This record gives sequence, structure tokens and C-alpha cells, in this order.
Amino acid sequence: MSEISPLQKARSVYQPKLPAALKKGAKVKISSGKPTTCVANADKIQTLFSATYGSPVLTFKGADAAMKCKAMHVGVILSGGQAPGGHNVIAGLYDGLKSLNRANKLYGFLKGPDGLVKNEYMELTGKVIDAYRNTGGFDMIGSGRTKLETEEQFKQGYENCKALGIGALVIIGGDDSNTNACLLAEYYKKNNIPLQVVGCPKTIDGDLKNEWIEASFGFDTACRVYSELIGNIGRDANSAKKYWHFIKLMGRSASHIALECALQTHPNVAIISEEVEAKKMTIAQLVKSIADVVAQRAEAKCNFGVALIPEGLVEFIPEVKSLIAELNDLLAKNAEAFAKLSDPEEKIAFVSGKLDKKSLSCFASLPKGIQLQLCNDRDPHGNVQVSLIETEKMLAQMVKTELSARAAKGKYKGKFSAQTHFFGYEGRCAAPSNYDADYCYSLGYCAAALIGGGKTGYMANVRNTFAPASKWIAGGIPITMMMNVEHRHGADKPVIRKALVELDGAPFRFFASKREAWAVETDYVYPGPIQYFGPSEVCDLATKTLALEQKKAAKK
Repeated sequence: MSEISPLQKARSVYQPKLPAALKKGAKVKISSGKPTTCVANADKIQTLFSATYGSPVLTFKGADAAMKCKAMHVGVILSGGQAPGGHNVIAGLYDGLKSLNRANKLYGFLKGPDGLVKNEYMELTGKVIDAYRNTGGFDMIGSGRTKLETEEQFKQGYENCKALGIGALVIIGGDDSNTNACLLAEYYKKNNIPLQVVGCPKTIDGDLKNEWIEASFGFDTACRVYSELIGNIGRDANSAKKYWHFIKLMGRSASHIALECALQTHPNVAIISEEVEAKKMTIAQLVKSIADVVAQRAEAKCNFGVALIPEGLVEFIPEVKSLIAELNDLLAKNAEAFAKLSDPEEKIAFVSGKLDKKSLSCFASLPKGIQLQLCNDRDPHGNVQVSLIETEKMLAQMVKTELSARAAKGKYKGKFSAQTHFFGYEGRCAAPSNYDADYCYSLGYCAAALIGGGKTGYMANVRNTFAPASKWIAGGIPITMMMNVEHRHGADKPVIRKALVELDGAPFRFFASKREAWAVETDYVYPGPIQYFGPSEVCDLATKTLALEQKKAAKK
């Protein structure tokens, strides 16, 4: 990097906080709990992971001055989409390894899991690490989405590690990446191959969480970036008083980001996909519910507002989900004939002529632009690319149509003009908040401690993170604990279960208790930019989601 900003320069010297158990280094005493099980399909998971299943939860209990660690080499992989704090995980891993033995070396495999298989790597020296401390992005070593799931990949990965003298591998990623880490750990342990595997929980979507994982890293920072933008838009809406802003937010499989941003900013409408699915709402019902809020506000002379929409909403609307499934099959079977069509009208007519009655009714109700997007090129698995569907524009157009119909009947007298936005990549590579900087550094340090303790098949774990860092609880949890069997792409596969928004959970229930008031009132909150320097109550905040969850847990 030829030039860095004043903020980056000041931020580079920030020393992340650590749990008390790791303050004196990664040589720690480890306390083991009882044997564990998994979230579902125990018989199948135990059979598939016979070597690693049932491992206990581990808790670090402070420094172990008598511990001796031989020098070793460790590899690290950044896997999947970027998330703020990834570089701090690597920095914490590096510092933790050096605390075990100054002769330890760290190698980064380039461009994600592909680097492990293709033997593309670089040594991560102190000079390299120091240049990336407390920075966003994954540009230190890059990332990728290659899945590690075949025996050939496992063998090639080990041969490449063996050539570098690597005895442990750390995989930093989301649920799919840590599923791969679990498969790797099982294969190596079952075959007596001396290569430890440890995972770290990453994803801004927030869907890698459970009783033991309070948050996946990057979620805090991404939500703060989005909430700043939403707050700015809310203030603009309240200033101009003439636009409704429909804002789509990242989160294909879960609505954690939309919920957290709603808690931070108080929009007039926030759709939670899991609620839509639970209530079996049709798209017409969803449009009507938004139009009702617009009409209510118009009666109060407030012809403006803010609506938050999760990225993956369309797959949670039962009738649209069924439509998408039918389209996937239809376009797969008729790929050659459909590929010959170039005219949009011909494409729509071709698809319409082959859909069943129920799906056709849903398809016909959608704006033409959305109809075409649903017919776009599929991903490698033959599925629609949901992130490319402009759900925010679809809802804005359909609400406009609904309001026009009401106006024609004399049931709506307001004005409606919509602006649409999609906040996605803007939050993935931001400089990590203090929470993520500290949390990620601690996760990396935990990974080093697990390696020093000879553990494999574990995920680095830091809990009680709503409290000051000195009270954080560090350790490791068996990845098999989070596994179940799901039917994916035509086959049953062991995977980490994604965590969806719990409709009986404290964060959603608090949101539900406030949304009617937020709908009609202009109660926008303006979080402002992430604060890195200043009082702890401003700079070291945790998410609203975590605050509500921890408050509920404390009452038990």
C-alpha cells in the first residue's frame, strides 16, 4: 500500500482487547465439558463423523506457564465473502502462535480454499501482518468460494501442507466454510493424518450463531455501516418530505441484518422474511401491508418514509418460492429452447405457457422487469440468483400500482414517489468497529490456543461479549455440535444449520412491539458513522440484537 489515510494510520496502532484467559498468551489451561451431540440427525452425523463426534466444549482457564510447545507451521484460509475483521483474526492467530513459540510460522493460502489445493501461498511475516491490523477487507491473502468436500482435495491439501511443514490449518468462514473444516478435520483424524483443523465464525449475514456462538464476526460493523446510511436517508426523507425509500439489505438466508438495522434506525416498515414465511403471506398481502402504512402516513400529511427489505425475501414468500422452484426445473429442462429466445416478450410468453395455474397467477402479478429477472441465468447449481432480483424495485412498483387502484376508488389521496437502494458490498469491507476488531483478534488468539492444545475439529469461540472484554469467556466448541443433515442439490449432506431470526426471540419481539408506532410516527434514529476513538459507551457498543439477547439471558 503506497498511501494510507490518517484514520488508517491512527487505527493501525490500536491494540485489540483480549479475554482475561488469553492476556498472557495462548499457552492456556483447558477445561473440558461433557461429551456433546448435534442439533439434529444425531445417528447420521455420528456415523459420518465418527472420529470427531462427541468432543467436549472447551473453556480456557488462564495461563499455563509450564506448557511447552514445539515450533510448528500453521496455514490460514479466508473463505467465502468478505467480512470486516478478517485481518484481525489473522493478526490474533499470528500473535497467539508467536506466544506459543517464537519460531512458529504462519502461511496464508491465497484466494481462499483454492490456494490450499493449488498450493498458492505466502508467508505471513510480522511486517505483512502489521500493515493490515484493524483494517477491513480480505486483501491480505484474498478469498474464494471453492468448496473443500472431495477426498482428492483433502489429499492434495495435505500434501501441500506437508511440503511446507504445516501441522495445523485455520479456516475463517461462514457455515459452508466451517462445514468444510469439519469434513477436513474428520478425514485427517480418521486417517491418522497429522494435520489439525480449526474454524472461525464469519459472515455479515449473522446466520452463523447458536447457543454458543453469540455473533459471527463482521455483522456488527456491516450493520453499523448500513444503519448510518439508513439514518442519513431517513433524515433526507424527513427533510424533503416527498420520497418513500425502499432499501434492500444483505441477508439471503436470514433477516438478521434487516432486523438489527431496524432496531438501530426505527424505519416505518421493516420486513422480516421469517415472519412472512411463518404467516404464509402472499405477495399481494405483503404489498397491501406496505400500502396500508403509506396510506396511514399520507393521512397525516407525511408522504415519505423508509422501508427495509431483506435480500432473500422472495424465497420466503411461499407462492414465490414455489414459483422459483418450478422455474428452476422448467428452465433446466428447456434450456436449449429458452436460450434461443432474445426478445423479452417471447421469454415471458415461453415461460408463462409452461407454468401451472397457481404459479402462473403469481408470475403474472409481478412487474415485467422482475419476471425477466426470475428467468435470468442460473447459478452453477441451476438455482435463481436471488441477489440479482431487484426486490426493492418490485415492491415499490407493486405498492404504487396498489395505491393507484385505491386512488381510483377514492380510498387514497396521498402522493407516492419511490426511490430504491441496495446496500450490500458497502458493508463487507469496512474497517472493523471496536467490537469486531476485539472479537476477531480474540477469535484468532483462540484458534492459536486450540492449536497449541492439540485440538482439531473445533471452532474458536468467544462468549459473554456484551460485557467488557476482560469478562469474555474464551474456548472452543466442536463443529459437529452445529451439524445436521439437509437435502441440498438432490442429495442429503451434513451441513451446519443456518440460524434464522427467531420470532419468539427477544430482538424480534421488541421490534414487533414498536413497529406500529414507528410506522405512523417519524421516529428515525441517526446512528452516524462508526466511532473508533472516544468514550467506551460510544466506541465499544455491541449490537442491539446482542443487547436484547443478553438481557433476556440474564433474567433466566
